[in-house]
Amino acid sequence: MSKNPNPTLVIETSLGTMKAELWADKAPKTAANFLDYVDKKFYDGLIFHRVIDAFMVQGGGFDAKMVQKPTAACVKNEAAASLRNDRGTLAMARTSDIHSASSQFFINLVDNDFLNHKDETSRGFGYCAFGKLTEGLDVLDKIGKVPTGRVGGSDDVPKTAVEIKSIKRG
Repeated sequence: MSKNPNPTLVIETSLGTMKAELWADKAPKTAANFLDYVDKKFYDGLIFHRVIDAFMVQGGGFDAKMVQKPTAACVKNEAAASLRNDRGTLAMARTSDIHSASSQFFINLVDNDFLNHKDETSRGFGYCAFGKLTEGLDVLDKIGKVPTGRVGGSDDVPKTAVEIKSIKRG
């Protein structure tokens, strides 16, 4: 029996703990990029700054005062038809530029088929899912249900910050 080569993570939040497996075997550049941020403790103390019930929770870019943290270079989008944005999967957030993902990620609250890779066009490229929660779907659902509002120029911001206390290898 071979050992699973994929790294695991412990995501400690102010609402509980989640555990995840990263798909280094299927999205190696994306997983390596995320682990680089994890190893530098980049995510520690940031928040889930965008929460949309029945869609996803997004974090990895802003502190509790909604100040964006500077990031490293962007990573090439490894979205593929086999890497689906299903419930509990972690995926890279990006702008309309296909290859603009850096530190921000989201966790899908439901199966979001419309985010999956369909083709090589800007519209069909999709968002790279690079891991999946192995524990803590209840915590994810709790985050997804927090009341949100508008802060500055941003919508869907939790009214009470949901802190990412730490993300570490587990």
